[in-house]
Amino acid sequence: MKLVTFDDGKVGRLEGDVVSELDVASMREYFERGEVARATGEEFALADVKLRAPIIPKKFFHTAGNFREHEDDSKRVNWSHEIAPWIVFFQNVDAIIGPDQAIVYPEHLTQELDYELELAVVLKKAGKWFSPEEAADYIGGYVIFNDITARDIQRREMRSGVFSFCKAIDTFCPLGPWIVTPDEVPDPNDLQMELRVNGEPRQTSHSGNMSVTIAEILSHYSPLGYSAGDVLSTGTVSGVAGFSEDAASLYLKPGDVIEAEIERIGVLRNPVISWQEGHGSPPPPRVIS
Repeated sequence: MKLVTFDDGKVGRLEGDVVSELDVASMREYFERGEVARATGEEFALADVKLRAPIIPKKFFHTAGNFREHEDDSKRVNWSHEIAPWIVFFQNVDAIIGPDQAIVYPEHLTQELDYELELAVVLKKAGKWFSPEEAADYIGGYVIFNDITARDIQRREMRSGVFSFCKAIDTFCPLGPWIVTPDEVPDPNDLQMELRVNGEPRQTSHSGNMSVTIAEILSHYSPLGYSAGDVLSTGTVSGVAGFSEDAASLYLKPGDVIEAEIERIGVLRNPVISWQEGHGSPPPPRVIS
């Protein structure tokens, strides 16, 4: 089953090209209820609705370092800091945008805007201190996450060993296009993954390349405590612009269109626009720290 948020915040079930509205106020409430919401009887053609970010979680657990191929890329270009395993921090949920919504390029903050294709998990119920063997009982679905990152800000932040601002700026958290329930994803560690910019493949990998399983990731961070509807990302794969030998030519720019695709889930598409286009005024003075 595919679950969508659409138009002014309605929640629906997508079957083929038809969205059936569900009797629930938000996607978080859908999971908090712990039961399948009934249909209202209203149906809409997918082409006639505006898809939104499928969920705005209470907490967004941002994990990283699970694909060691990403670290291998960083070493080849002498990235400033080690990408250690078991990295976790919280994402800014106010930065979340949905499919086809624009990523606004903050030219006054960064000149090295990058992409990171990630598979994310939606928690279907609250939980704490559970084992990998119990993790499947907490998975409500899967969603695509594009972890937009300002690499120049990230390098500065990582001097202290902590980074978050570089990934949490407004519109830097595309999520979507929908949540796919576990019955449609028999093995989340067996999914093809690809990110394209203007149709050109930039990241191509497989979820089986993780050094750990999704169940192990969920268990590992469960001491922090999950709420129903929380989102947990699982890290990016090789091929980001910043870890390439010609990074400057690959960084995102206004006019680019990103397509993040994961097998069995779908395609999350987002354009990149300038600050002027996004806000109707020139960017503020350049910020350098």
